Amino acid sequence: MKRLSVFLILACAVAALPAFASKKSRGAASDYVVMASYDVKSDAAWMAVVEALQAKHRAEVIFYDEAPRGQLEALRRLAPRYVAVVEMPENLDRDYVIDLSKLSREVDDDIYADFLWGIVTGYDAAAAMRMVENSTESLVVRDAVATIMELNSAKWFDRYGWVDDHTRGLWGEKRAADAEVVTAKIAPEQVLPKFMELYAGYDPDLVVTAAHATERNLEMPFSLGFIIPEDGHLIGSRSLSAVDKIGELRSSGKRKVYFAVGNCLIGNVNNTRNSMAITWMNDADAATMIGYVVTTWHGRNGWGGLKYWLTVPGRYTLAEAIYMNQQDMLYQMNEWSPSMLREDYPRYDGREFAEASARLGEMLGGRPSHDQVGFWHDRDVLAYYGDPKWDVRLQRIERENDFDVDFKVRGRKCVITITTHDDFNLERMKGDHFKEEHVLDLPFSYFFPERLKNPRLAEGQEWKAAVDENFLLIYDCDFEPGSKYEVRLDIER
Repeated sequence: MKRLSVFLILACAVAALPAFASKKSRGAASDYVVMASYDVKSDAAWMAVVEALQAKHRAEVIFYDEAPRGQLEALRRLAPRYVAVVEMPENLDRDYVIDLSKLSREVDDDIYADFLWGIVTGYDAAAAMRMVENSTESLVVRDAVATIMELNSAKWFDRYGWVDDHTRGLWGEKRAADAEVVTAKIAPEQVLPKFMELYAGYDPDLVVTAAHATERNLEMPFSLGFIIPEDGHLIGSRSLSAVDKIGELRSSGKRKVYFAVGNCLIGNVNNTRNSMAITWMNDADAATMIGYVVTTWHGRNGWGGLKYWLTVPGRYTLAEAIYMNQQDMLYQMNEWSPSMLREDYPRYDGREFAEASARLGEMLGGRPSHDQVGFWHDRDVLAYYGDPKWDVRLQRIERENDFDVDFKVRGRKCVITITTHDDFNLERMKGDHFKEEHVLDLPFSYFFPERLKNPRLAEGQEWKAAVDENFLLIYDCDFEPGSKYEVRLDIER
């Protein structure tokens, strides 16, 4: 009933608007653009998804023929902060995601992404509509299930269950907000049933995984069973065949976030609705799904995005965390060599690693580091499925929100004031050493509450900083407790 009411509200809102009117004709500028293919435009059910997003965000709608890149000039004219692309799964693959990521940096002349993007899709139009409906109201993540050990403190969650990817047969759970974390060992053949039991029992807001995967399966840690797609449903199986099915990954219909933080290939729709990505959105009601479209090994894009989200919990939406991490990556790559942003990574065919190292060595004038090759590999290969403006956050942990940021714009000046509390912990702000084999210390970061026009450090400001219309990063941020710091920007109006 709730979904139906949301749909009716959106439909009525669409009916009240002129069809695809320009922002100027509506009298109120929007920072949101919906892009869709002509395949979507010619299908009434899929067009209803476009119209729902248009109504929700008072968005401009533009259509493309073969790929979103065909509307680059329209994006330059509209200069959106958020872009949702509505597309059928048959038109989505690895190269589509890579090119959309590159396109996001081409609206203006700087090195950074000019908009936050997300792909809205589904097993069918009805599933895509659920994605829109499920991301209409904000969500605070309280319950989670995972196949990784890095979240095992469970401090971010009221309830949490996991099967461990570092110790074979280890699992654990936290049953309530004030409960202790408990762990136990099980036989290897019980790992898959235990994950399925935790998933059904906790009915999580968030699922996080990192193990071997492909477009057609997700392995449990140590390859102790598989989740595979079958006709739009997720099933647990002892092998890669449905013949060895032990049951379905039962879902209540509750909206979820699925963050495949370190899985290979699972984010690649691969031009079929019978893929893991599409099935997870369909059967598990993943209103947002994040995953790699290629084989991953370094993992900075995935683990970095998670680290930005976990650090100072509640500060960023998930889309903002992913975006901020990617801009941090771009800044560092540009420091190493601007060619790392201009040049395409060798084609992802399983033989690219030697070529990548050789080509990067030529760009850098010497043997590249593990991080340099890894950043380049990861640059454009993390897919974000869902509405990029959805307000989905971790719940706030008061003791970890130990600094405040004030943002004031007056005329052609912007002043950002950072005030640290007496109990401020610099190491915590830098990420508290989380997953350092993939992501070292984070800079101070701030996603502006509104876009700024041509921001740059004002005269006399000597911060080592990256500044763009959407964000600020400070790399020499050795802040002290009980202190105040000002960052002054010149802007245009």
